[in-house]
Amino acid sequence: MKKSRLEIEYTYDFELIGLISSAKGYRLAWEINKLLGVRLVKQPDLVIQAKKKSVLNYAFFASGSNVNQLKLFRNKPNEIDSVRGLLIPEFPHLDFILLAQGDEHMEINRLQELLSNIPSIELVAFIPLAALKSKENFIF
Repeated sequence: MKKSRLEIEYTYDFELIGLISSAKGYRLAWEINKLLGVRLVKQPDLVIQAKKKSVLNYAFFASGSNVNQLKLFRNKPNEIDSVRGLLIPEFPHLDFILLAQGDEHMEINRLQELLSNIPSIELVAFIPLAALKSKENFIF
């Protein structure tokens, strides 16, 4: 019997910003809420099936409507014993990933500039989607 393979081409209509911060996720979400006037709220963990039948959980906060969304993900899994399994393995030095999606969100450069004003954030960097192999982790 001949096997067929289904290949799906996704459109990536979001921008990613990497953050280095020593703050806890809830503290960083609160600071972003205060600065941008949004309401990032803790969500149930993002669960990703890893290759070797292991499940990884990532903490994340979300804000917005169905049209405009802002999500803050922790790059490292919640499991303490999991050394590998970063949400974006291409950038292991990043602590958090901010996903901005929608028409009404501000320009990505302006968002980076505003985020760099938060004292607990050490580095703000744009993540180019074209070179990112793990962008499928953000389709859910």
